[in-house]
Amino acid sequence: MDREYAQPLDVPALARTALMSTAHFSRRFREAYSETPYSYLMTRRIERAKALLRRGDLSVTEVCFAVGAASLGSFSARFTELVGESPSAYRARDHGDLRHQPSCHTMAITRPRKGVAQESSFGEASALARP
Repeated sequence: MDREYAQPLDVPALARTALMSTAHFSRRFREAYSETPYSYLMTRRIERAKALLRRGDLSVTEVCFAVGAASLGSFSARFTELVGESPSAYRARDHGDLRHQPSCHTMAITRPRKGVAQESSFGEASALARP
């Protein structure tokens, strides 16, 4: 899912690859990542969307479809839920402070998360608080 984030999510195919039933795969995935496969995929899509929006050369609609979201409305709602601002507001904001960061730091700093001290999708507590 990390590599193929723009593709439709096919939980039954993922379960077959893991040699599990769909229900068992979903339960085990949630135990391992503290979120459902769909939620995990949407977080990856939002991470990529943030990077594309920071570039500033694509519209929100273009970014939405580039990351594999099915509709602009659901993409914008999920983006706003995880990031705390709309995709348009995020795109318009100055991101100059991130230009001088190594990409691994930028990824950690900009990881989508809901709330101030929410755990990330990997289970570690977030060290950065959102205003």
